Amino acid sequence: MTTDDTSAAAIAHKDKGNEAFKASQWSEAAQQYSQAIKLGAKHKELPVFYKNRAAAYLKLEEYTNAVDDCTESLRLAPNDPKALFRRAQAYEALNKPEESYKDATALFKADPGNKSVQPMLQRLHLIVQENAARNAKTSTKVQQMMELAFDIAAPIEKRRSAANNLVVLAKEPTGAELMYKEQCVPKIATLAKVEKDQEIYLNMVRVVASLCENSVDRTKGVLNELGIPWFMRVLDQKHEDCVTTAQFCLQTIINALSGLKNKADAKPSKELCARHSREIDTLLTCLVYSITDRTISGKARDAVIELLTRNVHYTALEWAERLVEVRGLCRLLEVCSELQDYKYESAMDVTDSSSTIASVCLARIYENMYYDEAKLRFTDQIDEFVKDKLLSPDMESKVRVTVAITALLSGPLDVGNQIVSREGILQMILAMATTDDVLQQRVACECLIAASSKKDKAKALCEQGVEILKGLYHSKNDAIRVRALVGLCKLGSYGGQDAAIRPFGDGAALKLAEACRRFLIKPGKEKDIRRWAADGLAYLTLDAECKEKLIEDKASIHALMDLARAGDQSCLYGVVTTFVNLCNAYEKQELVPEMVELAKFAKHHIPEEHELDDVDFVNKRITVLCNEGITTALCALAKTESHNSQELIARVLNAVCGLQELRGKVVQDGGVKALLRLALEGTDKGKRHASQALARIGITINPEVAFTGQRSLDVIRPLLNLLHQDCTALENFEALMGLTNLASMNESVRQRIIKEQGVSKIEFYLMEDHVLLTQAAAQCICNLVMSDDVVKMFEGENDRVKFLALLCEDEDEQTAMACAGALAMLTSVSTKCCSKILDCSSWLNILHTLVANPSPAVQHRGTVVILNMINAGSDIAKKLFETDIMELLSGLSQLADDARAKAREVATQCMSAAERQRIIERSDDVEIPDVFAESAKITEILDD
Repeated sequence: MTTDDTSAAAIAHKDKGNEAFKASQWSEAAQQYSQAIKLGAKHKELPVFYKNRAAAYLKLEEYTNAVDDCTESLRLAPNDPKALFRRAQAYEALNKPEESYKDATALFKADPGNKSVQPMLQRLHLIVQENAARNAKTSTKVQQMMELAFDIAAPIEKRRSAANNLVVLAKEPTGAELMYKEQCVPKIATLAKVEKDQEIYLNMVRVVASLCENSVDRTKGVLNELGIPWFMRVLDQKHEDCVTTAQFCLQTIINALSGLKNKADAKPSKELCARHSREIDTLLTCLVYSITDRTISGKARDAVIELLTRNVHYTALEWAERLVEVRGLCRLLEVCSELQDYKYESAMDVTDSSSTIASVCLARIYENMYYDEAKLRFTDQIDEFVKDKLLSPDMESKVRVTVAITALLSGPLDVGNQIVSREGILQMILAMATTDDVLQQRVACECLIAASSKKDKAKALCEQGVEILKGLYHSKNDAIRVRALVGLCKLGSYGGQDAAIRPFGDGAALKLAEACRRFLIKPGKEKDIRRWAADGLAYLTLDAECKEKLIEDKASIHALMDLARAGDQSCLYGVVTTFVNLCNAYEKQELVPEMVELAKFAKHHIPEEHELDDVDFVNKRITVLCNEGITTALCALAKTESHNSQELIARVLNAVCGLQELRGKVVQDGGVKALLRLALEGTDKGKRHASQALARIGITINPEVAFTGQRSLDVIRPLLNLLHQDCTALENFEALMGLTNLASMNESVRQRIIKEQGVSKIEFYLMEDHVLLTQAAAQCICNLVMSDDVVKMFEGENDRVKFLALLCEDEDEQTAMACAGALAMLTSVSTKCCSKILDCSSWLNILHTLVANPSPAVQHRGTVVILNMINAGSDIAKKLFETDIMELLSGLSQLADDARAKAREVATQCMSAAERQRIIERSDDVEIPDVFAESAKITEILDD
């Protein structure tokens, strides 16, 4: 393509962009201008291309891109008025009034006659003056607080107070910028080396986090000044608060570089990630290498792995394949293979939760291996780790491999099963279980328990492993006994809730449960043994008799609650699964009667439900658990990063909220906060259960009490997510009811529903062939029309008003009442909506139905609609009174029925309004016929 052709093509794209812009197609316009920029890199109109694209970005609310384009345009064509004005608009939208004022001033100097900039200048001048005064005060505070906080000789209480104040000041954009310019970061680096007061030290780390928040420039400056090793030193502390603060600080740095937010559904900015890919890669690679650092504490190691778990997923930074590439899997498996009570020369410091946290991270990474080659690389690295360890025939290698396999079976299960099925692995584990060495017996037991996760494997292990486990159960060591017991419990429960399958004899499950109970409640038992006892109950409580036995045992229930409240992630599975089983909150397979008959004919096994799993028994168990404080226990465990565990917690909380009388207790015990998090992250089923629980709370309890402050806005998205065709009708109905109550709260809530595209989702259910769904949707719309923005939607070029009017004729009284109420509110504020009713071909029949409705409530709302139409203007009023509406209103105004007093009063107001508009005239001489009396006479004649 010649230069002339390229220039012509660039101009053609610019012209297409202009056309798209005029048609309000902002995205298309931006794309066309981008093509023009690409083709016209040396074109004389290149500054125009940039400033035009900036205009499109302004409409798309992509203000940072608009600033960049205007800056480039001004570089090529200095002092261009349009580029200056658009950059000033973008800066103002980005809450940068000083920069905006600077551009507006430059524009005014270049073009004093520009009327558009004058109001902006006046507005910005006031803001800049206020900011300058505030900044002067803030600057003084910053200087005073920094002098006190960094003065080692100052009194400790004053220094602590100053450090607290610095944290507050750093959270303000102005304060953060001033502190950064005052060389706060180098001073913190120096102070950290000598500071002995824990509170001041923590606050200094919090200041660093606040300086990095929402500022890429400051974040880069902090990294250059302090370096990643500084953060690792802060992280490597025994004090839990210090570890948590350092972890938060590192996450803030990642967020600033990538555009992520500390919200469940936050997405990174692709542009920011691409621009800072080197910094992000370096930071995450350093975290990977520190996983196996022998010098850091166990808590610091857990914090590092949690950071990786949070950020490697494809929904975050999509860094999982890179982690595999830098051999992060081997490092995670090294952590998994560590044992707290088995130390060797190069052992790492680990916590009780380290293996669980690492297995969750492995599972999260494996979720990203969505194509065969990636899965193969993942499995090959695991295989390589196992082979390397087994090259040494010593006991330590076998123990560590077995522990690592156990972690794999708790994380990426498919990979763990592949490893177990390798030749010789299962035989090695069974052989270890038969040795006299306590350590080998223990790890082999744990691996056998994890390996019997699927029914076919459980059957195979029943044949090979039951006798070994029975032998181990008679060990003198409690740690071995409890693990062998759990192994027997798991193998004895592979029939699930099917009462017909009993792998062991009748009564065996109750005996095993009693053995677990003794380990669980016996005073002085280590937490590890109690945790394994909870795991045993998790399997046994699939049996209905065990459930009833356990729920009657308050000591065992309290012991499970105490384990949960400790927040130990290693206890999570056993405790939560036991609660799921007690509540019958697990997934149930629907039995189609025709398929059952077919299975009987084919002599296939049909699952049988135990009589103790009837609804009454289940509700009694749920009530007991709720009253014993299950909500607080689950809230402590809800911080887990495991999506499967989050789903289990959501299932239990939803089961509790299924009983109306218990919902207040869930709110009282802090369940709403946990449910909001669970509703936005985790598995699809888990999010649905959490959202349904929130909907149920919103139906029963005043939303102003249940969802205080920001939560009233946060709960909207989970409820709208239930308005999906994949959800059940019950979930749809409960979500609509919850949204109805929320929409009645205030305008902020209604605006959030509109912003989340909720109106169209709700309207869809007005067309459902289900009375309750239509009714709930109509009631929700009735509350939403209190918002001016929703009124504007109904005023648009659509049939919304017409459809509401038609629904006023619905046979269901509640639906008709809600739709008539919505119309009454719409017509009271919008003349256009009044006109739209007349656009409906059957409008007269609709008004007849409303005025003569058997329901007093519907009739009252209908007469209000007519009153609003009369008041909307003489044209609409004349059209109304050309029909028999006046006779109906006249008759209604004489009706003696007290139940219809409100409708009668409004009918009288309608007649008065028509009289004021001179559509009808009052005549005191003429006798007004009693239409209802006339109707009665006609009925008598007909009866005769």
